[in-house]
Amino acid sequence: MSLGVVMLVHTAFDRAEQVIRHLVAAGCPVVVHVDRKVAGRHFDALRAALVDLETVRFSPRNRCEWGGWGLVAATQAAAGMLLRDFPDVRHVYLMSGACLPLRPVAELQAYLDAHPDTDFIESATTADVPWTVGGLSGERFTLRFPFSWRRHRRLFDGYVRLQRRLRFRRRIPEGLVPHMGSQWWCLTRRTLSAILSDPRRAEYDHYFRRVWIPDESYFQSLARLWSPRIESRSLTLSKFDFQGKPHVFYDDHLQLLRRSDCFVARKIWPQAAKLYRVFLNPENAERLRAEPNPGRIDRIFAAAVELRTKGRPGLWMQSRFPHDGWENGVTAAPWSVFEGFADLFPDFESWLARMTGLRVHGHLFAPDRVEFEGRQPTFTGALTDRASIRDHHPEMFLRNLIWNTRGERQCFQFGPADNQAISWPMAKDGNAQVAVISGAWAIPLFLSNRDFADIRTTAARLQRIETDHLWALRSQWARARVQVWTLAEFVENPMEHLQAALAGVAPRNLPRVAEAPRMVDLAGFGQFLQNLKNQGMHPTLTGDFPAGGAVQTPAPPRRKPYLVRGRE
Repeated sequence: MSLGVVMLVHTAFDRAEQVIRHLVAAGCPVVVHVDRKVAGRHFDALRAALVDLETVRFSPRNRCEWGGWGLVAATQAAAGMLLRDFPDVRHVYLMSGACLPLRPVAELQAYLDAHPDTDFIESATTADVPWTVGGLSGERFTLRFPFSWRRHRRLFDGYVRLQRRLRFRRRIPEGLVPHMGSQWWCLTRRTLSAILSDPRRAEYDHYFRRVWIPDESYFQSLARLWSPRIESRSLTLSKFDFQGKPHVFYDDHLQLLRRSDCFVARKIWPQAAKLYRVFLNPENAERLRAEPNPGRIDRIFAAAVELRTKGRPGLWMQSRFPHDGWENGVTAAPWSVFEGFADLFPDFESWLARMTGLRVHGHLFAPDRVEFEGRQPTFTGALTDRASIRDHHPEMFLRNLIWNTRGERQCFQFGPADNQAISWPMAKDGNAQVAVISGAWAIPLFLSNRDFADIRTTAARLQRIETDHLWALRSQWARARVQVWTLAEFVENPMEHLQAALAGVAPRNLPRVAEAPRMVDLAGFGQFLQNLKNQGMHPTLTGDFPAGGAVQTPAPPRRKPYLVRGRE
């Protein structure tokens, strides 16, 4: 025999028994450690189920807790028993009860026979480790961690803060350089024996007892002192997510695991009956003789992590919904907003739809209802026109609208009388194209027959709202493509400005604007604005309208005369 296995078990005992029998049938002795927290009846049942296997041993039980010394102590005891009872073992492979061999054990034995002096253990200094999660990289070796991270989190965090405040720093044993790596290793008998019989073992054990997660650093550090040749990689396929939690493999990962060419994988779901049936069946074994290459599936895991953390643009997942800034883009597709156009051009919606062929809505955030295209009561994705439902979360209403209509650009009207909850989301969305005629809200007031005192109050309120909105659109955080004209600027040359506004909607396919929408009659509008000024309300956002009536088009600049000298 050339390969022995140490297996740490704390759950799924029926699956652990299957794997143990598979290993023993291939000629591997196995020493099993069962967590002391496991009920005695489960331990006795597993021991009784394996009593017929002569090369299976059970080591003294330790209490194993994540991040604690118990896992190292359990591994030490089981490894020592394996080396003592099976002198022919040349390599020791550390597994968990959730591990599953992916290739025939004979291939693993042959691979290790071809590397008789090589220790396969991931071992890197803290400066070279990019995968640590939680902020305790170098500090795990210089602070003390007497409290359980899971059971006594407040004590754990409080004691860490206290040590930082006191600038406490532990002394690292002389000559020892802390290294980190995967817990699942395969060491030669020579290296493992040297670690367990090291004259300074008591000193090292005392130091690592108060290191955080010592099972990821104890053997990884001491192997550097004794190993003649280290391959800093694990032969066990184990993947972790962005939170440092291990990925669990299910039945639908069968082909993925096959492509890895790895000898062992963890963590396997106990109910993944297909995986256990396929990989533990000798008749299904494929002779690969290939180098383990977990990098072949790294791209798939990287894509999975990105999908979980970033998601698809414009789609909010449950895990990210409460966290502002976790979204991958505000919306899923480009969309357009026209502010003030419907006030200046009464038939602007139908004209814009005719010119662009796009879906054009009214004021989606109007106070009384959602003005979908054609004023239909429901829209794609079961969106309703009820303002009360929309106003429960206006930003999510907008996101849903754009998500539900991906592939079709949505256009809608907006103004200071609408719900302003989307003002900032609109400004921060790179998919948004916003065209604004500032001060156009004054036109409906001009055409109304309301009391002038009420008009003045309303005008002051609308101007204040639009000023805040324009500030958001022009802020340093804005990502939307924004065009702003004052009302006076726009009516001076409406065709040119309409063309510029439509260019942002369909810049490639839109022809020149040959038909202008009908504009409201602005006769007397200048005097109306002057009356507002006389009442103390200055409509600055409308631009300069002459009190006499129409806007004066500036005269072209007069050309400067010049003298041409002739020849005499």
